[in-house]
Amino acid sequence: MSKNYSQKAKVAISVSSEVGRLRRVLVHSPDSGLGKVVPSKAQDWLFEDIVHLETIRRKEYDYYTKLLLYFLDPGKIKGRLAEVDDTSNKRAFYKPGDERFFRSDKVVELQWLLSDILADHAIKLKLVASVCAIEACSYETQENLQQLDPVQLAKTFISGATNNDRLLFAPIPNFIFTRDIGIVINHYVLLNKPAKKARTREALLAKYIFFNHPLFQEYRENILELTDTHHHFLLPREGDDRKVTLEGGDVMVVSKDHLLIGVSERTSAEAAHQAIQLLFEKNIVKKITIIRIPKKRDYMHIDTIFTQVKRNVWILLGTFSNKAIKHEDEDEVQRILDSNKKEDKLKIIQFRKKDPGNPEYFDSLEDLLTDISKNDLECTEKIRFIYSGNNEFPFDAREQWTDSCNLLALKEGVVLGYDRNDKTVEAFKANGFEVVAAGELVDQLEKGEIDPDHLENTLILMPSAELSRARGGFHCMSMPLHRDEL
Repeated sequence: MSKNYSQKAKVAISVSSEVGRLRRVLVHSPDSGLGKVVPSKAQDWLFEDIVHLETIRRKEYDYYTKLLLYFLDPGKIKGRLAEVDDTSNKRAFYKPGDERFFRSDKVVELQWLLSDILADHAIKLKLVASVCAIEACSYETQENLQQLDPVQLAKTFISGATNNDRLLFAPIPNFIFTRDIGIVINHYVLLNKPAKKARTREALLAKYIFFNHPLFQEYRENILELTDTHHHFLLPREGDDRKVTLEGGDVMVVSKDHLLIGVSERTSAEAAHQAIQLLFEKNIVKKITIIRIPKKRDYMHIDTIFTQVKRNVWILLGTFSNKAIKHEDEDEVQRILDSNKKEDKLKIIQFRKKDPGNPEYFDSLEDLLTDISKNDLECTEKIRFIYSGNNEFPFDAREQWTDSCNLLALKEGVVLGYDRNDKTVEAFKANGFEVVAAGELVDQLEKGEIDPDHLENTLILMPSAELSRARGGFHCMSMPLHRDEL
C-alpha cells in the first residue's frame, strides 16, 4: 500500500449538502484511454465526439487539479506552481504512476487508489480474474496481466493498454466522471449500477477500491449496494424500468435528511424504489424526492438540468421550469398541445420515511427547490434561480448541452463552470456574481492575493473547448467524500 495510507487511519466520509465547503473529493484525471476513442465506437463508449487528449490535459483539466489543490490541500501546490508548470518534467506532477505525483489525500486520484490495492496479491488475482471475465480475455492474457506491477496494472485496467500501448480491451474513458461511480450520503457510500455496458468495468474497479482501500476502512460497513431483481436476466438488455440501474449523477444530497434521486436515461424506477427502501430502512435520510425526467440523451442525469449554487440560489434549465420559453412562432394551441406530451413532462414525487404511502407532489422544479431552500436549509433570503443560457432560445438548449447547469460548488456560492456558456455567464453577473477565469485565479492564489476561505459569490470559468465535448461538467467530474456541514 502507499506509504500515505499504510497505517490504519480514520478518514472522514461525510456529505450532507451540495454546497458545504468541499474538503475531500475523488477524481480521475484524463488518461490515455480518452485518446483512443475512435469515431466508430464513440457512441458505444458514451461519447458524442472524439477529443484531443493533450488539450484536455494541459490546457483544461490541469487547471481543475490546481484549483482543487489550492482549495483543499494547498500544501501540495502553494509555492510550487513554476515547478508544476515546467514542461520539461512531462507533467509528472499529474501522473499517478510517477514518483513526483502530487499524492493528496484530499484531492484523491482513483488510479492511485487502484494501484494501492493491487499491491495486495490476493486482491490483484481476484481483480485480474474479474476484469478478464467481463472482457472475455484469453487465459494467456490473464496470466500476463498477473505479472504486471501494481502501477502498470492499474493503468492497463483503466486505459485498456499495456506499456507498449497495445490495446488488450476497450478503454473506460468515462472514468473521469467520478460522480457516477457512487455517492456519499451522510456517512454512507451508495455504489452505482451503471446502465450502459461501457461502464461495467468502472463499477467493478470502484467496488474493489471502496471495499479494500485503507482510506475507506472505517466505513466498510457503511458501503451500500443495490441488488438485481431475482428475474433480472429475463428483462431486456437496456431501457426497462424494472432493471436496477443507478448512476451518481442522478443522486443529490441536499440536506442531511433529504435526498433527490432522478429517474432518467441512466437510473431506473426500480433502482429508485430499492434505494428508498434501503435508505429508509437504515434510517439514513427522512425524505427522498424522485424526479422523473425524459429519457433523452440531452439530459442524461438530473445534474445536467439543475445544480445548487447557494442555499438560496440554483441554476436550472428553463425547459423544466415555470419560465419555460415561449417560442416566437408558437401559438396558444400549439403550446397547450406541447405541454401535454407525456414523454417531455417532469414528474416530482416526495416520499417520507414516516409515511411513505402518502407522498407529496410538486408541480415544477422551482417549487421543489424553493421548498428545499426554505424548509430543509431554513433559508430566510429570497430564493433565486439562474437559468441556462439566460433562458433565451436557442442559447438555453445549446448551453445546457455544454453543461451550463452542471456546476461544482467548492464552497457555498463559489462554483466551477465552463467558459463557453456566455449567456449563462451573463445571467450569473446579473445575479451579482463575480466571474473569474481559472488561469487568473490560479495566479492570484499562488501569489497570496486571494484567500480561498474569503472568496464569495464567484463563478470560476474553466477552459472547455475539449472537456465539454466529453459531455460532462465539473459536477460530473467529482465525487465529494467530505463537505463541511452547512
